[in-house]
Amino acid sequence: MRLRSRLVALAGTTALLGGLGLSAAPAQAVEPVAARGADCFDPADIGAGTGGAAAARGGRAGEDHRELSAQERAAIEKRTRAILAAQRQQPGATAVAGASVPVYVHVMTDANGNGDVTDSQVSRQITELNQDYAGGESAQASNTGFSFTLAGIDRYRNNSWHQDKQSNTYRAKTRQGGANALNIWLVDFAYLGVATFPWDYAKSPKIDGIRVQYSSLPGGSATNFNEGKTASHEAGHWFGLYHTFQGGCTAANDLVADTPAQSGPTSGCPAGRDSCSLPGLDPIHNYMDYSYDSCYDQFTSDQTSRMQQMFSAYRA
Repeated sequence: MRLRSRLVALAGTTALLGGLGLSAAPAQAVEPVAARGADCFDPADIGAGTGGAAAARGGRAGEDHRELSAQERAAIEKRTRAILAAQRQQPGATAVAGASVPVYVHVMTDANGNGDVTDSQVSRQITELNQDYAGGESAQASNTGFSFTLAGIDRYRNNSWHQDKQSNTYRAKTRQGGANALNIWLVDFAYLGVATFPWDYAKSPKIDGIRVQYSSLPGGSATNFNEGKTASHEAGHWFGLYHTFQGGCTAANDLVADTPAQSGPTSGCPAGRDSCSLPGLDPIHNYMDYSYDSCYDQFTSDQTSRMQQMFSAYRA
């Protein structure tokens, strides 16, 4: 279906709205752009307005740019188990085995149109999400059961929003859909991406979703990170996955049994990397590592189970 666009005014901002005749309506994991590095980067140390050429994929628990502590993660796991147990006690309740996820894409450009992407790029991004979550890139990949449908595209011209300033404000003004709707804001900032986690939706529903460096979309200018895999990585956080290197060389690691432990994030695609004495090579091909886009090709079976459980607990 061809997407239509129209200009409207919203809170003093020129907005270009489009997609299936829909209008615009009204915490996290971070990925800094030149090498997907640690997510404890301070934005002040990286700089803003990188144009897609400076930082790395990352994951943070909220607006404070930090990883969740072991105690916080344990509390989340306990809460999730209680929710799932209560759901199973309800008559006719069944576990979610995947779902069709509506996707709202919000393109944040500056006054000169920098940061704009084409409808074709957005369409290719949705195709990439569907391929990655269907396990379509390797024989080792798990089909997660999740699929994605483009529900609408908004285009806003605002210098501050383009640079991801006033992020709580612009997300609250533009987010669409319910807990099951993936909102993607395309911006120009110091990271490849930022994501909220599913267990935070109840307390912060208006800012739920992922922010993605616009130049990381298929055909973009972010060298080594322009095949659309950043959105797949960030959506993984949105579904409830941690980085594969979460926890370092520990048995618990990312709380997923079939992703071998690794000491830290991967840069590039170093075949045979083995940074921990625990069994298994580093999962450099996993979408939740920091590898180049060309290196990514899989989610695992246990990651699929975790995503389905988290979706059932917090998004279904």
